Amino acid sequence: MSPRDNERLEYLGDAVLQLIAAEYLYKHHPGATEGELTQTRSAMVNTNTLAQLAEQLGLGAYLYLGKGIAKGGGRSLKSLLANAFEAVLGAVFLDAGYDAAYHYYLNRYRALPAPVRDENFKGRLQQVAQERFGATPVYDSEGAKVGNRREYTSVVFAGAEPLGTGHGASKQEAEQDAARAALESLTGSAIKPEKAARSRRSPRKKAQPAAPVVALMESPPAEVVPLPEPRSRQFGEPIE
Repeated sequence: MSPRDNERLEYLGDAVLQLIAAEYLYKHHPGATEGELTQTRSAMVNTNTLAQLAEQLGLGAYLYLGKGIAKGGGRSLKSLLANAFEAVLGAVFLDAGYDAAYHYYLNRYRALPAPVRDENFKGRLQQVAQERFGATPVYDSEGAKVGNRREYTSVVFAGAEPLGTGHGASKQEAEQDAARAALESLTGSAIKPEKAARSRRSPRKKAQPAAPVVALMESPPAEVVPLPEPRSRQFGEPIE
């Protein structure tokens, strides 16, 4: 592995980030259920959030990239920026410890200019597909070169029938977009659940009802959680 590869630091940073978010939410949301905590944590650590934090630091300018991906806009690619921020957080943890990493992340999260939305469409779709079809979604993704960049297309299936198609600058973004499209289609027919089994054989008819798609997509999104002023703490101290 190249000494310039950040994958090991990304791995460490991801683990530290999950612990930071979980500890913070556990302490400051004592009445929240496990599902609510999980949804909010997802918003705090998802790719869009981490990419915004990386942009705050200007990390894109410091990425070591091949000429092709650099010319194709790789320095602004959300997945690469998110990975870079995880690597930085891992380095902070190694250099200064958990307490420093805790405040380093939370202070920057608090400074985000707009509420962070939970865009984990894949997670939502998995729950809906298992409840409705008894199947786990499967994604068929492939990339193609478009000019100087690559564009990915993903189709999501639950069984033999496609549920949605998505596009993105990365495989992950394309799969999220496909999951979003599938959710829009599925929630459009959710007002008539007794016909769900038949609608699987005619997916185009599910988009005909004009009713707003609100059953799932407009569920209250996880928002930026107001954070208290930083204070000194050490890893391993009892949680207040």
